Amino acid sequence: MATNFLKTYQHHLHHNDKQHHFSLPKKKFVTYAVYALIAVVLLYLFVDPAAPPAAASSSTTTKPSSLPARPPSIQQQDPELPPAPPLSTISPPPPYQGQAATDNDDETLPIVGTTAAPPPPCDYSDGEWVPDARPPLYNGTTCGAIKDDGRSCTANGRADTGYVYWRWQPRACDLPDFSAADFLRWLRNRHMAFVGDSLARNQAESLVCLLSSASPPELVHRSADGRFRRWVFRDHNATVSIFWSPFLLSGVEKSERDGVRYNQVFLDAFDERWMSELAGIDAVVMSAGHWFRIPSVYHEGGKVVGCHGCDAAEFNHTAVAEISFFRAFRDAVGRTLAEAARRHHEQHTDGVKLVAMTTFSPSHFEGQWNEGAPCKKKADRELGYTETEMRKIVVEEVEEASSSSSSSTMRFAAVDVTALANLRPDGHPGPYMRKNPFAAGNTGGRVQHDCLHWCMPGPVDTFNQILLQTILR
Repeated sequence: MATNFLKTYQHHLHHNDKQHHFSLPKKKFVTYAVYALIAVVLLYLFVDPAAPPAAASSSTTTKPSSLPARPPSIQQQDPELPPAPPLSTISPPPPYQGQAATDNDDETLPIVGTTAAPPPPCDYSDGEWVPDARPPLYNGTTCGAIKDDGRSCTANGRADTGYVYWRWQPRACDLPDFSAADFLRWLRNRHMAFVGDSLARNQAESLVCLLSSASPPELVHRSADGRFRRWVFRDHNATVSIFWSPFLLSGVEKSERDGVRYNQVFLDAFDERWMSELAGIDAVVMSAGHWFRIPSVYHEGGKVVGCHGCDAAEFNHTAVAEISFFRAFRDAVGRTLAEAARRHHEQHTDGVKLVAMTTFSPSHFEGQWNEGAPCKKKADRELGYTETEMRKIVVEEVEEASSSSSSSTMRFAAVDVTALANLRPDGHPGPYMRKNPFAAGNTGGRVQHDCLHWCMPGPVDTFNQILLQTILR
């Protein structure tokens, strides 16, 4: 374009020279010069030698790295569940933003509130399990907390490992990966106690194993029956304890072997085995419910006030009011939360207390548990009536405690896991509650199955994943 323009201009100038010796006016000359400059600039942009060829960008596109083979899935066991998406389409959840921040490890994070605005609330209870090819943070053969507790399914001989390759994906938000570093940073100089039944112990052991991926725990106390234990993470001056208290209140468990045919639950007496240590505990995580379904006698004011599933002959055929276990459970949870708040107020302890309660975790027996019933092969998509009511009681009583508390130094929270636990019948030990249950000479006739507790690693680790986010929020 610029070349043609110059040739035309020269021809025009030469022609006029011969006829009139004409001189181009200065204004027109400047205008033509500007046009020529614009043409040169456009020519440079289109044929810039430094620009890469267009084809090169497509030929150098990075291919995604290949993912491991898809693990065995829940859907293979349960045809009613929707098919899982291929692993290549699944992205892991984002890590917690503070996961890599280890420069301030000496800083103790507050239980309530931070200088930064907290993330928006998220309903972690509504979601689905999706495949996740990443390995768990620990395995059942290396975590000392579970070596003798019947929860290390792989160590006990379970060959299939597909149950560990899943993660919980909430529908409306992301659930960040569990970060042992973040949890330990929060737990520094603190004491967290898990209080309740064997599922509270299950969750506590899961947490210890998860944290052991970042710092070695030291078992500093263990009762003879293993129901009371305490670990210390020396690098962080952090403590995790287990307190056996299946009713949260004072009580005696049913034991046919010891001649106790019914649970004895004292509705107006607190379990001082853990409540007396409340002043030295910074965070309590409670879990209970299953023991309330067992036939029980309820006491209050020094007398029997009712029972659940009792035989009238036990009371010399005296009429005793039938009290539903739902009502007894609600009383126990509500009274325990209120008493924790009252003692915290009276003791004037330093710092903020967290009192959390994990909601009811369903069992998956295909029949009667004490008759060797195996675990269900497929998940029930909907919660049953009992599971729904037990979960609702915890959520409602926690909300009531929170709204009734006038303290700015005590926080109540529910760790809502009922729905996600209900979808994982594959995550129980089943026959692998004992080592090599099918080995020669080991069967002894009928093999007992555990369809209540959780393999570790396994779905119970998600309970603590949600617990961490409950703490941080």
